Amino acid sequence: MSKFGNYIKSSIAELKKVSWPTKKETYHYTLIVIGLSLAVAIFLGSLDYVFNLGLESLIK
Repeated sequence: MSKFGNYIKSSIAELKKVSWPTKKETYHYTLIVIGLSLAVAIFLGSLDYVFNLGLESLIK
């Protein structure tokens, strides 16, 4: 049980050293992730559409 207690104490000490992002930074990073995710989804969706058209033209 002593090892577990030391683990918890050291974990808490390490978490106090962490530089947590501010609310403004978190909001900004969230918008960046959402924007990039949408951009990648649109890009991959358009590639899928183009390849699907090409494949359909080959099959006919």
